[in-house]
Amino acid sequence: MTRVLVTGAGGFVGRHLVARLRADGWDVIAPPRAEVDLADPDAGREAVRAADPDVVFWLAAGRAKATAADRAATTAVNTAPWLVDALPARCRTVVRLGSSTEYGASGRPMAEDAPVTPRGFFGATKAAGSLLLLAAAAERGVRAAVLRAFQVYGPGDHADRFVPTVLAAAASGATLPLTAPGRCRDWVWVGDVVDACVRAAADDALPPGQVLNLGTGTQTTNEDLVGHAERATGRPIARAVGAHPGRAWDTADWVADPALAGRLLGWTPAVDLQEGLRRTWAAR
Repeated sequence: MTRVLVTGAGGFVGRHLVARLRADGWDVIAPPRAEVDLADPDAGREAVRAADPDVVFWLAAGRAKATAADRAATTAVNTAPWLVDALPARCRTVVRLGSSTEYGASGRPMAEDAPVTPRGFFGATKAAGSLLLLAAAAERGVRAAVLRAFQVYGPGDHADRFVPTVLAAAASGATLPLTAPGRCRDWVWVGDVVDACVRAAADDALPPGQVLNLGTGTQTTNEDLVGHAERATGRPIARAVGAHPGRAWDTADWVADPALAGRLLGWTPAVDLQEGLRRTWAAR
């Protein structure tokens, strides 16, 4: 039985990944955040050594940035430069869940050779962590993969994120504040992201140091997503267009080229946005 360590197991994607791994018969070690402070290198090293894993799924991610202490902790969690040195000899693979925010803005679908020029603090720390992992793993001879996910959604997401906010407006009848028209994202179902993670860990033919984009290849404006949500829920959603300021890195183009993941992993998204919203609504 393959023994795996999952960091970030209590997070949105992490909970779905742990459920999938256990259902598939993997031996999962998933220490809760309350027990292991991954911003502390000594605690992180000890957690890895205690798990003694064959495979590591590194999903832990920090986002706090309000203070200098927040930024230091977020950087420590998102880069974890000590990770590879803490791995036991038996560990054969590290799969890191990266982020599309590691890239800069692009007017065309982003392939894996797109410039790594993040515009925000979170994306910068994620990009640094990905580069550090790939460099350290190559030196140590450990197979590592970075899966840069685009906009992940599904049941159990944080309540303040866009899809949960849209569905909450459908449920309550409240007016939904929207950004100015034309802001786009590539929405990818959480179960599809989990499937890619599992495939990357199980596929020994995947080249070491591989970066793969996880997205659908289709981008959707915020206002069009609300239309999909109305059809998925069967409820009208009142909008206040332009009432939400959006985020600094929002753009009119943000979409993956997922072709390489298809070629190397045999992975293609199985759940489209309409069906994914219907499932998310049903799971509320």
